[in-house]
Amino acid sequence: MLKNFLIKKPDLDNKTILVTGGTGSFGHQFVQAIIDNYQPKKLIIFSRDELKQYEMAQKFPESKYSFMRYFIGDVRDYNRLEMAFRGVDIVVHAAALKHVPIAEYNPYECIHTNVIGAENIVRAALKCGVKKVLALSTDKAVSPINLYGASKLAAEKIFIAANNIRGDDPTIFSAVRYGNVVGSRGSVVPFFKRLIAEGETSLPITDAEMTRFWITLPQGVDFVLSNIALMTGGEIFIPRIPSMKIIDLAAALKPGIKTHIIGIRPGEKLHEWMLTSDESLQSVELADRYVVLPATYNLSDWPCEFNYQAVGKRLVYSSETNDEWLTLDQLNAMIPNS
Repeated sequence: MLKNFLIKKPDLDNKTILVTGGTGSFGHQFVQAIIDNYQPKKLIIFSRDELKQYEMAQKFPESKYSFMRYFIGDVRDYNRLEMAFRGVDIVVHAAALKHVPIAEYNPYECIHTNVIGAENIVRAALKCGVKKVLALSTDKAVSPINLYGASKLAAEKIFIAANNIRGDDPTIFSAVRYGNVVGSRGSVVPFFKRLIAEGETSLPITDAEMTRFWITLPQGVDFVLSNIALMTGGEIFIPRIPSMKIIDLAAALKPGIKTHIIGIRPGEKLHEWMLTSDESLQSVELADRYVVLPATYNLSDWPCEFNYQAVGKRLVYSSETNDEWLTLDQLNAMIPNS
C-alpha cells in the first residue's frame, strides 16, 4: 500500500491559489486534487507555454470550473508575476528548467529561470501580500554536482532567507524536496515504456548500481498539500520514500528484458541524497517525513501539532543506504497505466 502523505489538509476553501509551471505533470495532478477536495475562490495556472495552457484549458475549462484561471507568463518577468500575484493567498512554485544535460549545455537559461525566477517570486509575493509560498525543490539540490541541482540549492536558500527579510509582511516561505516522480513527463518510466512499445529488446541503463528515490504524482501532490498546512516559514520538508535500482525498474516494466550499460551522463550522480549529515543536526522527523528547520529554531520549539523528535545524530538520507526499498510488485502498482 502506498504511503498517505496528506496527514493534514490545508484550508483552501475560498482561497486564491496560484501554481507556477502549472501546466506540467505536477500542475495537472494538483488541479485534479483541488477539484476533488476543495472549493477555492480561484485556481490560477501560471506558465509560459500557450499550447500547454490551451490543452490544459480543454481538460479543465473555466466554463465547467468557474474558479480556474489561465495566465501566460514567465517567472523571469517580475512585472508579470506582480500582476498575477494580486489577491493571491497561496503560491506553489513548480516552474523550473529541470533537464540535467540541457541545463549543463544552457547554463544561462537555467540560472535565469531557477535562480532569478526564485528571487522574482519572493519579491512579487512580498509586494502583493501573498500569505504562503511553497517552492518545489529536488534531491539534486543536495550536495549538487550539476547546474540544475546547484540552481535549485540556490533557489532553496533564496526562499528560506526570504523569511528573514519580510519584516512585518504576512508572507511566509518554505520548500519541499523530493525524488524521482514515477511517470512524470521526461522521467525514465515513460521513456522505457516508449522503447518497449517500439519493440526494443534491450533497455539502456546508465549504471547497474544506480539508485533513485521514488514517489508517485498523487503522493507528491498530497505531500505538498499537507506541508501548506504545516508550514510556519523557513522549513524544508522531505518525504520518507523508498528507493529502487534503475536496473530493477527496467525488470518491473518488462520482466526478462535485456539491458545494456551506456554510462552515466554529464552531471548525473550514481545515488541521490535528500538530507546531508550537517542538515540532519538541524532537523526533526515525523513518521513520514524529515523537516529541516531554520538555523534560528530550537528544535523543540517548532509549532507542529503532530508528534516529532529531533533526528539527533548525523544522518545522510541517501537512495543507496535507504532502509526502505521497492519490490517489483510495489513499483508496478505505482506506475501509471497510460
